[in-house]
Amino acid sequence: MGAFLDKPKTEKHNAHGSGNGLQYGLSSMQGWRVEMEDAHTAVVGIPHSLEDWSFFAVYDGHAGSRVANYCSTHLLEHITDNEDFRAAESAGSAVEPSVENVKSGIRTGFLKIDEYMRNFADLRNGMDRSGSTAVAVLISPGHMYFINCGDSRAVLYRNGQVCFSTQDHKPCNPREKERIQNAGGSVMIQRVNGSLAVSRALGDYDYKCVDGKGPTEQLVSPEPEVYDLLRADEDEFIILACDGIWDVMSNEELCEFVKYRLELTDDLEKVCNSVVDTCLHKGSRDNMSIVLVCYQNAPKVSEEAIKKDADLDKHLESRIEEIMTSAGEEGMPDLAHVMRILSAENIPHLPPGGLAGKRSVIEDVYNRLNPHRENDGDPPGRGDSAPHGKLVEALRELRINHRGNYRQLLEEMLCSYRLVKMQGEESTAEPEPPPASSTVEDQSVTGSPPQAE
Repeated sequence: MGAFLDKPKTEKHNAHGSGNGLQYGLSSMQGWRVEMEDAHTAVVGIPHSLEDWSFFAVYDGHAGSRVANYCSTHLLEHITDNEDFRAAESAGSAVEPSVENVKSGIRTGFLKIDEYMRNFADLRNGMDRSGSTAVAVLISPGHMYFINCGDSRAVLYRNGQVCFSTQDHKPCNPREKERIQNAGGSVMIQRVNGSLAVSRALGDYDYKCVDGKGPTEQLVSPEPEVYDLLRADEDEFIILACDGIWDVMSNEELCEFVKYRLELTDDLEKVCNSVVDTCLHKGSRDNMSIVLVCYQNAPKVSEEAIKKDADLDKHLESRIEEIMTSAGEEGMPDLAHVMRILSAENIPHLPPGGLAGKRSVIEDVYNRLNPHRENDGDPPGRGDSAPHGKLVEALRELRINHRGNYRQLLEEMLCSYRLVKMQGEESTAEPEPPPASSTVEDQSVTGSPPQAE
């Protein structure tokens, strides 16, 4: 089947919640990939005396979803239950761990879960070769601990600008490349041994079997980088996302887009959905997952922003109507043609991310103005024997054989077909051919028109 689908899967998994002065929303979408390998974690209130702490994470799996799914359920407990994280506790007390305890406990938790999963039968015997990146944030009342292992990324938006970003672990980074080469590997086409595109990950045990090297010295390391930041009143929001998002949007562009959407709605699921949809329209071919964590100082819904956005929608609708009504004898333009015209224009007040951020609006207007548009394809597996499939195939042939005039031809055929029905003839009768004055050069259509159900 290959690495990609014929048509992206745009159904989304959503969740939201609040607590500890935070609100969060998340969205994940399979997109063009043949499998969904992402996973996530969102916990507000951590058990065992850390009820005022919260934990959020995104896991970007590869070569399967086993490792990502297990980590989404168990990584937090491996972090908070290990002896390094709990070192400050004494019998019968619940002392909050120190910054150094937390950082050490996070590192130990990653190494422990990686070693634990190695003993899973399907991972040990090579039947499952999956791995996963992990990007997370552990939020205490006074601190934010950003955690990264791989090329997913976290950013902090504070006081109207990107204040912090984790660093991607790529094989071509000098420090990563040095470790890979010291373990006997190489970096080719920016991949570990020409194959794996990340230099740190959980799982991926084929890259963790170099004799004489410790777990953090292997071709691929499970060791996370941990960054400690003090919380501030100016903190607005945190974004955690996999590389399917970051491949098509920069830190600044994504943060500005989220800010723009937060001024239009306080529904964080909708904000996250708009991110993944926009990234799909901008060309992302990967699974996409995003977790948005908002502080109390996050942007609020603005009547001015709503009005400006509504004015933009009206302008786009007007321009699309002009484009489609001026098509003339060339026939109704397809959506791609409309998008090309709009992208060449200097449209004011477009959202961060450009025209892709308004793709859904453009599609809605186009579909309303062109009800006879060609169906862009059916889900795989729909048999040709189904009436719907026959109709779609007939429409495709009409468009191919009579480009520029297929709509006129179709309307004439439908009119003739209705007349036949009204005259009481058999429903299987073929419609009368169009009149000789038709401008269509070749009016033959392969096969009979679809039968009425």
